[in-house]
This record gives sequence, structure tokens and C-alpha cells, in this order.
Amino acid sequence: MTDPFRAACIIGWPAGHSRSPIIHNYWIRQHGIAGEYRKEAAPPEELAAFLASLGERGYVGSNVTIPHKEAALAQSAPDARANAVGAANTLWRDGGVLKSTNTDVEGFLGNLDASAPGWDRGLQDAVVLGAGGSARAVVFGLIERGIKHVHLANRTIERANALADQFGASVHPVAWDAIGELLPRAGLLVNTTSLGMRGQPALELDVGRLADDAVVADLVYVPLETPLLATARARGLKTADGLGMLLHQAVRGFELWFGQRPEVTSELRALVEADLKKS
Repeated sequence: MTDPFRAACIIGWPAGHSRSPIIHNYWIRQHGIAGEYRKEAAPPEELAAFLASLGERGYVGSNVTIPHKEAALAQSAPDARANAVGAANTLWRDGGVLKSTNTDVEGFLGNLDASAPGWDRGLQDAVVLGAGGSARAVVFGLIERGIKHVHLANRTIERANALADQFGASVHPVAWDAIGELLPRAGLLVNTTSLGMRGQPALELDVGRLADDAVVADLVYVPLETPLLATARARGLKTADGLGMLLHQAVRGFELWFGQRPEVTSELRALVEADLKKS
């Protein structure tokens, strides 16, 4: 008896920029699954109807991307991670219920585990730059791993204060111009802002103040090697890049939809890198 055909998709507006089909269709081929992963463009006013008809459209689940992540949270039954981050990016049908999660948390943690094994061993202080949705996922993951002090720096201190109020005593809001004072004791530095992204202003930071065993993570993946990562690597520091997080955050969705846990391989990374270089 052959396995039933399964399909999943990414819903965005627009959806054309997404690399998710490259990732998931690679895994579908690797595992010999009868299935397909597609792009679906849905404007905000049509999202609720689209999600309500996922099953009728032949989908076992979906990813959602900009600008739908907050709306998808409201249209589904979210888990603790999605609620904490305030956004859902992965949905799946469980009986008659549309459930959701946010896999940016495990994407961030899985990428760090793969890129800098043991990064959290004895780690006391982490510095996180930015206070948007990605920062929420990062902070949630760091607290989950037991990091005692998460110093959150944002140009608008009120946004950092709001995250501290949500996540509790482990999160310490920091003024942007005070980052340099924290770097010598930071075992981990994470950039969740768009600074350093192609077409955006540079991230002005003295990486030389970090300890020799510090780890640097940047969620930006265009360019693949941001100036922050290049400077950290030149110093011999361990790093984790944004593409790695993108690949690792896709693992759980694939497992939920297709019933097999895929691996992030160098071959898959090369495929996505090649596509990024076209843009």
C-alpha cells in the first residue's frame, strides 16, 4: 500500500522571496516521500478563510511568513512558544484543530548547538541586540536553556523594558550606548536587528572587547557573512549565522507534516546558498 500524498505550503504576501520550498522539497526527495511543498500568496484580508480551508485545499499544514505571523497566532491553537513569542510560523492540522508553534526558538538553539557545541555550558551572561519578534524567540530560548542573565539592548529602551516585563528577572534592559560595557563578560552575543543586512546601516560594535571564548550569532543571512560575523571569525571566535537558523527552524515543521525528522546537511546548505547568491 502506498503512502498518501501529503502537501504543505508557505503562506505570505508576497510569498515569492521564501527559500522554504527549496528546503522542504529537498527533504521530501531525501526521504522518498510522496509529497510537495508549495508557495501560496494570500493577502491579509483572505488569510482567515485560507487557513480555515487548509484541509480542503489538500494541505496537512503550513508555514506563515510576513505579514501573517501575528494573525496566524489568533487564527489557531498556539503552544507556549508561539504565545511567548507573540507570533506563529508553523501550523498543522490535528484532527479538527489547527495548531501552531513558533520554530524560531528551536531554529536558534539548534543552529547554535550545531555551530558552537557546548555554547551554553557555564554561560552566565548573554547580550541580545534588538527587541522585535526575533528577539522574543531568542530570549525565550536562552531562558529555556537556563541562562541567568540576558542583557537586552534596543535603541528604544521601552521595547526592551516590555520584554523584561514579559519574561521576568532574567532579562535586563540595557541602553544601546551601554553595550560596550557588557561585552567583556558576555559569553554570547546575538544580533536580532537588521543592522548589517544588505542595504541597511552597519552594526557599529567593538567585537574586540569580547572574551576569547565568546560566541557570536547573527540572525541576518543576506549577506551570508555579515561584517559582525567576519570580524568575529577574524578574531577566532565561534559563530552561528542566520542561514543556519533558517535551516534548523524548518526541521520541526517537516516532522509534524511528513512524519520524519530531517537533517540539516552541508548539501542542503549549499543549495540554499546558491539560491541566495542569485538574488
